[in-house]
Amino acid sequence: MSQLNKFKRYTITSALPYANGPLHIGHLAGAYLPADIFVRYLRLKKRDVVYVCGSDEHGAAITIKAKKEGTTPQAIIDKYNAQIKKSFEDFGIAFDIYHRTSSPIHHDLSKEFFLNLYEKGEFEEKFSEQYYDEEYNQFLADRYIIGTCPNCHNENAYGDQCEKCGTSLSPTDLINPVSTLSGKTPILKPTKHWYLPLDKYQPWLEKWIDTKEGDWKVNVFGQCKSWLKSGLHPRSMTRDLDWGIDVPLEEAKGKKLYVWLDAPIGYISATKQWAIDNNKDWQLYWKKQQNDEDDSCLIHFIGKDNIVFHCITFPSVLHAHGEYILPYNVPANEFLNLEGDKLSTSRNHAVWLHEYLEEFPGKQDELRYVLTSILPETSDSEFTWKDYQARVNNELVAILGNYVNRVMILMHKYYNGVIETSADYLELTDNKLKEEIGGYYDELEKSLETFKFRQGLQAVIDMARLGNRYLTEKEPWKTIKTDPEAAKEALHNSVILIGHLATCLQVF
Repeated sequence: MSQLNKFKRYTITSALPYANGPLHIGHLAGAYLPADIFVRYLRLKKRDVVYVCGSDEHGAAITIKAKKEGTTPQAIIDKYNAQIKKSFEDFGIAFDIYHRTSSPIHHDLSKEFFLNLYEKGEFEEKFSEQYYDEEYNQFLADRYIIGTCPNCHNENAYGDQCEKCGTSLSPTDLINPVSTLSGKTPILKPTKHWYLPLDKYQPWLEKWIDTKEGDWKVNVFGQCKSWLKSGLHPRSMTRDLDWGIDVPLEEAKGKKLYVWLDAPIGYISATKQWAIDNNKDWQLYWKKQQNDEDDSCLIHFIGKDNIVFHCITFPSVLHAHGEYILPYNVPANEFLNLEGDKLSTSRNHAVWLHEYLEEFPGKQDELRYVLTSILPETSDSEFTWKDYQARVNNELVAILGNYVNRVMILMHKYYNGVIETSADYLELTDNKLKEEIGGYYDELEKSLETFKFRQGLQAVIDMARLGNRYLTEKEPWKTIKTDPEAAKEALHNSVILIGHLATCLQVF
């Protein structure tokens, strides 16, 4: 497994989905399908791997959804956690655990992290003026404020990030800010918060990220270098909210931990819960070991909008804590568009996973195949139903399905579906065919280990093309009359090739 081979165990995470709505195909193509493919590969290689995820159940996105639906945050997270978890299971995404950040074990661990950094004096404590909605008598967290992005001029940027250009923001960066509660312009009012001094960690971050050049995707590495070039600034790790994890300080009553402090810690708390449930030692998968070569390989699968949090903020938290390993890789994907337009939850412009599974029962693999074929690995890509139809009909059916069908028909026609041999197992007898199949295995492994899943899938389809060519060249339907042994050999080799295809397709 190239460089990955040096690790004894692997800690694989997928971004925690917000429990404020259902999953759509953009989510799958970003953080979940690629991770599931990679984990399937590791498991087939008999590697020691834990694959964790869970619902992100804190932050303003949850309370905003609750207000819109006229219910409580708890009702929202219970509803969508159940729906998301079931959608993942029905789609074949096999986490070792799908956890919840509302769990006590997660609250406790998040507070431990905060106190560890607080007691070391890592935080900067300062008063700052933050937006306040006078009508609702409350401070406005990032997602309670929208305005114009100063970078790309998107008029619907949030107070922490512009989802159009990906720029990390502070609420006061927004032009013409508006409260999402009252729809009015908020006022500035002083409040105390605890800040993570990212500017202090910048020299260390620069050295660490420079070691990833050539290993991390160009889009991920480039985005990190761009943020560093712009200069990092302290970022508040606490919020004035009524929903979330309490800041564990007497003087901070009523304040909650910033969701992007507690959410990535959710990977660790999920692993802790999995370890408890399976009698494992969670520290082997997260803590630095006495010998570096015993450290686990930590890989985060995310969408490009979360790069800053997984490559800058969370590594800074882990570094400041001191006991934890850092990400080996963060193979973030770009965005998937739908029918020429961006996927939009608010406009209901999406293919919702739970609806797809209901409307196309038993068609999970078709969607997995199409999405893998168009994964936005280095640039945005597009899903269309016309392309979905074409890929299923022209590739899955016409190439893979056609090959398997041809072999099975001939085997049943000439041999009643029975492989006639005295050997304990079948081996390829055509050396040229064997060599070509070996080449496709090499291409598949190389692609998977470099997170080029589209390329890997193409190698498997090319193997099926090879099968079709081999069958056409050997013409067993003709040689069965003139050279029965040659016909039998060709069909036995063809059956073995189907077995290789089945092995390779397990990954996808």
